[in-house]
Amino acid sequence: MNLLKGRSARAAAGFAAAAVVLFAVAPLMLSDFRLGLLAKYLCTAMVAVGICLAWGRGGLLTLGQGVFFGLGGYAMAMHLKIADAGPGNLPDFMQLYGTATELPWWWQPFANPLFAIAATVLLPMTVAALLGLFIFRRRVKGAYFAILSQALAAAFAIWLIGQQATTGGTNGLTDIQGFFGYSLDDPVNQRMVYFVIAAVLLLLIALARQLIQSRYGELLVAVRDSEERVRFLGYDPANVKLVAYVVAAGMAGLAGALFVPAVGIISPALIGIVPSIEFVIGAAVGGRASLAGAVLGAVAVAWAKTTLSEEFPAAWTYFQGLLFIVALAFLPGGLASLAVYVRRRGAPKAPEQKAPVVPVGEAA
Repeated sequence: MNLLKGRSARAAAGFAAAAVVLFAVAPLMLSDFRLGLLAKYLCTAMVAVGICLAWGRGGLLTLGQGVFFGLGGYAMAMHLKIADAGPGNLPDFMQLYGTATELPWWWQPFANPLFAIAATVLLPMTVAALLGLFIFRRRVKGAYFAILSQALAAAFAIWLIGQQATTGGTNGLTDIQGFFGYSLDDPVNQRMVYFVIAAVLLLLIALARQLIQSRYGELLVAVRDSEERVRFLGYDPANVKLVAYVVAAGMAGLAGALFVPAVGIISPALIGIVPSIEFVIGAAVGGRASLAGAVLGAVAVAWAKTTLSEEFPAAWTYFQGLLFIVALAFLPGGLASLAVYVRRRGAPKAPEQKAPVVPVGEAA
């Protein structure tokens, strides 16, 4: 009982410290440009929270999170492009590349802001549920699941590129000017977007922690460690894994939706195979089994990509791959496991209990 209280107290303290850093320290210490970059990094951290739940706790190596990130991002961008164009007008790229005189039928519902907001989360979750039912019911797991999820990311990016007139093709949806009536050119509104992103990230961390600490979280770990035993106890492992996969997809979709006003663009280059792998690398480096580790790792890797890719544009991809291999081979628990290792090394060893010496006569 005391152990649980101690963990809860540490979690509350960490949550409060994160809130102070995000809402007080960062806005005071960083310029508007750097704060905008941090908002971008926090969106990748949201994806890492879902990966921590699905991969770190459930053993589901999700290499296709870029799909759900993109679905949420495009759902939000479509509404914002419609709003920027004004009533009765087509988005600018449709006027340039397309021949249509009115919005495509599947664009029209996104003119409603409530529909667009709901779609940023429900659309990725629906796709994940359909895909998960097909995969988990057939007991596909391990490397095969990872390959299938990555193939989905590749197929989605290729489809977007081929729809030049309705999705912007390779360029994607760019030059987004407003966010629900607020101009994104105003630094004050950009800060508002940052605060929204920071608040959503903290809420997702709290939600993920609640799931991990619940009975469902224990069942998810049990499925990861011994799926057949869980099935023998009367639970369906497919349903357990499906919930984690769908929740992680919803988090990725929400991250993509908030990424759009933070950066002003969404394109196939941001949601394909490479971005999906980058999401996983961030969680693996920080510690896929630790929420704090996954979040910090995602932010650190995203920052390193921005910084080092400018200096070493040709070598950064190789460095990123090497970082992933080293993290999995030599530090499976990520950087978060270093604290546990140091704590164990510093703890005093319990004295060895020696067996009492019994005289031969008494033993006989």
